[in-house]
Amino acid sequence: MARLAVLSYHTSPLAQPGTGDGGGMNVYVRELSSALARLGHDVDVYTRRDSPFLAEVVDVEPGFRVHHVTAGPERALERDELPQYVGRYADELEAHFAVVGTPDVLHANYWLSGLAGHRLKHALEIPLVVTFHTLERVKAHTFEPESEDRAFQEAAIIACADAVLASCDVEAAQFEHFYDADPRRVTIVPLGVEHAFFSPGDRPQARRALGLPDEGALLLFVGRLQALKGVDLALETLIELRDRGRDARLAIIGGPSGPDGRASLEALHRRVDEAGVINEVLFVAPQGHQLLSTWMRAADVTLVPSRAESFGLVALESAACGTPVIASDVGGLSTLVVPGETGYLVSERSPQIWADFVTRALEPGTALALSNEAVLVARRYTWRGAGETLGALITALSRQRLVHC
Repeated sequence: MARLAVLSYHTSPLAQPGTGDGGGMNVYVRELSSALARLGHDVDVYTRRDSPFLAEVVDVEPGFRVHHVTAGPERALERDELPQYVGRYADELEAHFAVVGTPDVLHANYWLSGLAGHRLKHALEIPLVVTFHTLERVKAHTFEPESEDRAFQEAAIIACADAVLASCDVEAAQFEHFYDADPRRVTIVPLGVEHAFFSPGDRPQARRALGLPDEGALLLFVGRLQALKGVDLALETLIELRDRGRDARLAIIGGPSGPDGRASLEALHRRVDEAGVINEVLFVAPQGHQLLSTWMRAADVTLVPSRAESFGLVALESAACGTPVIASDVGGLSTLVVPGETGYLVSERSPQIWADFVTRALEPGTALALSNEAVLVARRYTWRGAGETLGALITALSRQRLVHC
């Protein structure tokens, strides 16, 4: 069994998804680390300390620990502040490994952790595995560019990584197309679902548990409130349905994130007031798994209108609850949603077209068929399976020569 050092520099697996920079990556790091630990591996996650009140080490479960590394101010950093402390983070880890011993492999998450992992790989002479979660050139292609320097750094990390993890074949193809990655070093490790929480249930009972009315359709959006996630389109879809005379509500679960997060939230509130749907839109704070799954069971449809998405964990978790998904036809969402069977994929960003698909998904016979098939498809995805795939890859890497720049 292997000793893994998991680098999660900019956000902690202990943080609540949907707040700040927390999202699907938090769930990914936590659940995959847990799965690996249960398979017998020794997993240490290293994240930047963003508060002076955090313990040095948190024992999550046997074989899985989270370390808080002091690198820069002990507070949450703005996105443009994060890169300047990556070097200090890498310094702290190198000193730490000199004391506790060198791990067998580094698993870096996101490009900032990849920067640290790239340096540590050369210093320690151990394999580097990277999961990017989002890619700059893909975002620039489908939404808007953020940083050419980031794209350059991602390319350098990919060129030297011993393995790059993709969540699906679409993301694997993106590594080759946008970064000229060696396909032999790209491994598909699909994400999983915590089926103990995300499973079918009784919709009326879920609504009663949440204090929601039984009548009317409930649409659900879950994610960080920022332009990339397309929450504005979810709101416009609800407004279009109301204009058509449909009894429908929208629950928006998540908090503002990134430089445009606060502006996105303020714009949503203005639009709700302007459209006169203040009683039909619920703004809900980010939820833990237990409550989030209840919201998914309460909903008739989950909307995932992202402009870019490497995988789309919310879509998978919703499907596991038996709630059909209507999603943008981008990235990994195109592999998770089977059009006409588990939900619908939409290429256009027109609220009228999205409302048409919602109307179709709400038809009683269609709704039942979509729900049943969604559950069956979601059962294929487990965190244990992801852990087994990554564990086999780590074993293979231990027998190979390191890739060098």
